[in-house]
Amino acid sequence: MPTSIITTEDLQEFKKELLQEIQSMLTEHKGQSSKKWLKSNEVLKLLKISPGTLQNLKFNGTLPYTKLGGIIYFDSDEIQKLMVEKKVLH
Repeated sequence: MPTSIITTEDLQEFKKELLQEIQSMLTEHKGQSSKKWLKSNEVLKLLKISPGTLQNLKFNGTLPYTKLGGIIYFDSDEIQKLMVEKKVLH
């Protein structure tokens, strides 16, 4: 197996490519929420569903929520859990 010599320039290029890849990954996930509690409008955007669908998910107990001071909050972990449970495998 031939020996390769890694130069300082090679390491700098690798660093630059790695940082670009990390930045790209962060940009892709920018739209995803990292908040623990989401309001209804955030859940609508995240799941790309209508207000009626969200109401049905709340009403039939599929998506648990907390009501505090007239504002409804959804646990982002519960949303992720629901997405995994309802995943369709072909």
